[in-house]
Amino acid sequence: MTDTPRAWMARSIEVLQLTGDSAAMDAVEAAAQACVRALRTGLPVLVCGNGGSAADAQHITGELVGRFLKERRGLNVICLADNAVTLTAWANDYSYDDVFARQVEAYGRPGAVLIGLSTSGNSANVVGAFARAKDAGMATIAFTGEGGGKLAALSDHLIAVPSRSTPLIQQAHLCLYHWLCAAVEQALA
Repeated sequence: MTDTPRAWMARSIEVLQLTGDSAAMDAVEAAAQACVRALRTGLPVLVCGNGGSAADAQHITGELVGRFLKERRGLNVICLADNAVTLTAWANDYSYDDVFARQVEAYGRPGAVLIGLSTSGNSANVVGAFARAKDAGMATIAFTGEGGGKLAALSDHLIAVPSRSTPLIQQAHLCLYHWLCAAVEQALA
């Protein structure tokens, strides 16, 4: 942790600038196109993550089901972290590692999209969901930190922020998924 707000802001700006110069830019553009393709054909975009990344999954879902910048119809986007009954029942009876994979099995279809957020890229339940999505013929989009972790090998579109600091990665994810929401909305409004 830094000792002043100015130092924190300077480090945040540095990570955002590094991200802007990285492969994440091309990946987020391609990811938006994958979402648009699925949504245009009536297929869902599923979104998952744990902790702060679950909150980000909810945020993405809220922007696309509701409204980001334009008045338009609601989009078929489902946050897999939202259903407490499904999450707790499956985790209790089977395994927390499979709570998202089970929902991918229920809601996913060939051509649908799974977006997963994991700053390490190694969250077991997100990795499991990506494996299930790949088996189902879905497109996969991962928002991660540097290197992408285990999700790198399972991602069609890897949006890896060049940092290992969880809060700085999450700040960059927010900028990137806000852009993704704007691009999807623009294409479908």
